[in-house]
Amino acid sequence: MLQPLKHGLGAAGTFPWRPLSWRRARLSTRGRGLEDFGTRLAAGPTLRHFLRNASPPQETRHQLAEEPEPYVTSSILEGARRKVYLETYGCQMNVNDTEIAWAILQKSGYLRTHQLEEADVILLVTCSIREKAEQAIWNRLRHLTALKSKRLRSQAPLRIGILGCMAERLKEEILHREKLVDIVAGPDAYRDLPRLLAVAESGQQAANVLLSLDETYADVLPVQTSPDATSAFVSIMRGCDNMCSYCIVPFTRGRERSRPLASILQEVKMLSDQGVKEVTLLGQNVNSFRDTSEVQFHSAAAPGLSRGFSTIYRAKEGGLRFAHLLDQASRVDPEMRIRFTSPHPKDFPDEVLQLVQDRHNICKQLHLPAQSGSSRVLEAMRRGYTREAYLELVQRVRDSIPGVSLSSDFIAGFCGETEDDHQQTVSLLRQVRYNVGFLFAYSMRQKTRAYHRLQDDVLAEVKRRRLEELISVFREEASRANGAMVGRSQLVLVEGPSKRSAAELCGRNDGNIRVVFPDTEMEDGTGSGAVVRAQPGDYVLVKVTSASSQTLKGVLLRRTSLRESAAHR
Repeated sequence: MLQPLKHGLGAAGTFPWRPLSWRRARLSTRGRGLEDFGTRLAAGPTLRHFLRNASPPQETRHQLAEEPEPYVTSSILEGARRKVYLETYGCQMNVNDTEIAWAILQKSGYLRTHQLEEADVILLVTCSIREKAEQAIWNRLRHLTALKSKRLRSQAPLRIGILGCMAERLKEEILHREKLVDIVAGPDAYRDLPRLLAVAESGQQAANVLLSLDETYADVLPVQTSPDATSAFVSIMRGCDNMCSYCIVPFTRGRERSRPLASILQEVKMLSDQGVKEVTLLGQNVNSFRDTSEVQFHSAAAPGLSRGFSTIYRAKEGGLRFAHLLDQASRVDPEMRIRFTSPHPKDFPDEVLQLVQDRHNICKQLHLPAQSGSSRVLEAMRRGYTREAYLELVQRVRDSIPGVSLSSDFIAGFCGETEDDHQQTVSLLRQVRYNVGFLFAYSMRQKTRAYHRLQDDVLAEVKRRRLEELISVFREEASRANGAMVGRSQLVLVEGPSKRSAAELCGRNDGNIRVVFPDTEMEDGTGSGAVVRAQPGDYVLVKVTSASSQTLKGVLLRRTSLRESAAHR
């Protein structure tokens, strides 16, 4: 929706112009003043401009950066080598959004700085999934207020922007609270960042929070924020149609839409050429991927849902599905690991599970977000499955992929959750025994179905107690699950030095569990007898000597490869 802003700001996604006051206009109606006024008025936006931008099609939005309106010159749109500091909060999608935003700004002439004090522009890529995440941003903005006030008059004014989900959810409050923020851009408005920053240079606030039905940034190749990283995220789809009653994502990131397969494979190939050894395919509902970008894809057969699962929407016909993408992505580079997150348990057809088992470079690790172990609570959450259906899926996954590592999400204290409901979640944690878990107390979000239809009636102290119990049980069971790896060799992708000791290296195994081991010499893996030291990006074999709920420790054996490791399984 187009948003009017203070200080003469125009519609979202357009460039505002400040009309002269009537008094100034009258004073300018003599001689050259009249001529100047007429010239400026003629160069301003026309009715046609505003009608066109009232509902901009995809191709029009793409043209904005290349063909600025006559009252916004190209020199204004260029960053003039101003330095941008990007700070990321929240999920992996926000990391990828940061890379997309930087790619767009870099093309417009901005420079990147990792020093806050050097920045001319500070952009926070934000999360809105829980109140605690938003509070962290408000606290950060208070700190930036002091930084902005200390800016020397000899320097260009410091501009601060809020990007992402919080920008989408709280746009008006962000703009009006403390008058600190200069620009606000929602997840679908990153192409407009050069324009919004140009508006801010005139001293006005600027915003574009228009959600799109088709924006996927398919033609924007993200610039990695850490060029030497061994792993990277590749966004394959955006938005979510599931409408779980607790979740704000459909309201901050919009409806589901998928990138064309060809653009995803191009990005994966580019990352492979750059030496990246692990790619994580990203989406709010990643395994609902459905590419309908070409007519011939429309007749493709739709896979069924996982047994015992349902959706609130009718089945979507046609399009290339996630199994096809996973198959093609895993063929790009046999020595590149492929992961994906975050999936929904309903979208695990047998062909996806079979691919994970068959391909040596698709990690044997699945995220199965349960949220609760109580069928009654799951129904209130509108998750589309029961406890029994979820457990049946877990068994099918373990039968299809022996040794698979499982992770999950859980919410403590959802609306109406009783002590019995909570104990059912505790028992699910014990029964499944996850390797990795993400557990949080429920935080009600405006706009969600729960906000409008349910009561947040579990006391805060009860939520905290239940969350602590879930965390304790998870750690206990994860320690047992990870303990089963002691004495075994694990294939590890080396990431770099351990944060706790320069004498140790760390990386992750196939199950995405952190592995720490001494930085010692090892066999080079060629059979020549030569010894080397492990480097970031190397695959190595590590024999596990101890395990906790979060970390494996071991000793380095030798360097290897994905193919060789798979051959000796």
